[in-house]
Amino acid sequence: MKDSSNLSKIKVDHQNIIENKELNIWEALIPVIILMGLLFYNIQFQDGELLGEYSNQFILLIGGIIAAVVGFFNKVSLFNMLTEIWENLRSIFIPILILLLVGALAGTWLVSGVIPAMVYYGLQVLNPSIFLPACVIICALISIATGSSWTTSATVGIALVGIGTALGIHTGMIAGAVISGAYFGDKMSPLSDTTNLAPAIAGTDLFTHIRYMTITTVPSILITLVFFSVLSTLIDTTGRADLTDLLSAIDTTFTISPWLFLVPLAVIALILMKTKPLVALALGVIFAAVFAFIFQSSVLSGLNDSKLFAVLSSVVTDTQISTNNESLNELFSSGGMQGMLWTIFLIISAMIFGGIMDGIGALARVTKALLTVATSVFGLFASTVLSCIGLNTIASDQYLAIVIPGKMFKNAFDDRGLAPENLSRTLEDSGTVTSVLIPWNTCGAYQSGVLGVGVSDYFMYAIFNWLSPFTTLFFAAFKIKIKQLKTKLA
Repeated sequence: MKDSSNLSKIKVDHQNIIENKELNIWEALIPVIILMGLLFYNIQFQDGELLGEYSNQFILLIGGIIAAVVGFFNKVSLFNMLTEIWENLRSIFIPILILLLVGALAGTWLVSGVIPAMVYYGLQVLNPSIFLPACVIICALISIATGSSWTTSATVGIALVGIGTALGIHTGMIAGAVISGAYFGDKMSPLSDTTNLAPAIAGTDLFTHIRYMTITTVPSILITLVFFSVLSTLIDTTGRADLTDLLSAIDTTFTISPWLFLVPLAVIALILMKTKPLVALALGVIFAAVFAFIFQSSVLSGLNDSKLFAVLSSVVTDTQISTNNESLNELFSSGGMQGMLWTIFLIISAMIFGGIMDGIGALARVTKALLTVATSVFGLFASTVLSCIGLNTIASDQYLAIVIPGKMFKNAFDDRGLAPENLSRTLEDSGTVTSVLIPWNTCGAYQSGVLGVGVSDYFMYAIFNWLSPFTTLFFAAFKIKIKQLKTKLA
């Protein structure tokens, strides 16, 4: 789902799955149970403030300490655990840089007028009656073209959230539509790294995998579009009535011009030309900074006496641009790189927890336990789905949620005479798309941070993402399009 240089870029041939025969299933689950309990208590009873602003990060670190204690009691050396932590942390160096650049991009796109221009023209084209299904379709097309749900969210997604907010649509609905479309497009794109990773692990080829995915993916996205189309007729919006005031406020504050769209178009063009995301995003920041000086001289002067300092501040720290319409003031604010620190700390904490869990052999133990209960074809599919979702929760990384179950279940699928594309499709239907539904997973943390919408707010509206594993289980239960190598097994 992520760019080829995004979180935990795993080399399949070098990905080890650490097993520990000394560890039993209950010991492997101790850190998970305590972690889930603390997170639930924090969210339900402490409003996410059990240990302050960084509660979830501290809870993940506590979970890691508990996992380390379990490891010590099962003859796992500190060196092994630290090695896995280091491998995890090393894998997120580039993703952290990307997150910082996304923060800088949001800041410079604000002061340059790019985001206000998107909102200004978008308000005139996208009305509430078609907005949510249009979000799904637009993000799906961009994501298919770029192969990245992350890039889609960081560019078009941000603009759509802004437009929808101005129309008075709940941000959770907008983010759910954006994420549904982005993950559909990414999942079906031959440019996506997870779309290449899943068949490589399962033992099939890329285009066989994509063709086989359409069987479950197309019904899921069609249901998603129907849902958002119906929802659009039911929501009560206020933005349409205030449209004139909103447009006037934007036009008064910023210099709005179609030329501003050259900045996002240039970034998308760079990505389509397979420019490295770091380079594409960095150039997007530079282009926006130049356009800020050209088009938004008065805005920069209002932020600081030095226009250069105003632009640099938008890159690094908070930027707030006031208009004569209160509903736009929160929309036209950005945290810059500083605004991404919470997400970065969450990802680092998740990688530490996941590294220790892998180092003590807990990830492999949980997956093998699921494999033992797969006594039927449906049980095999269900165990794979649960394993992928479980690893997204425990390891906090979608690549591990594809690689570990893929390696663990490959022989089981072969033994039952099932074609490898059954496994690769299931890995994507459950491992790839559900990662964004876990707040402390790298994908959930990223999407929440970039779109500015909490996972709990968009969870129920990310229809495509939580519907996909149910769809694959439905097809497995009724033995629909389950391709076989040999004879069908009961």
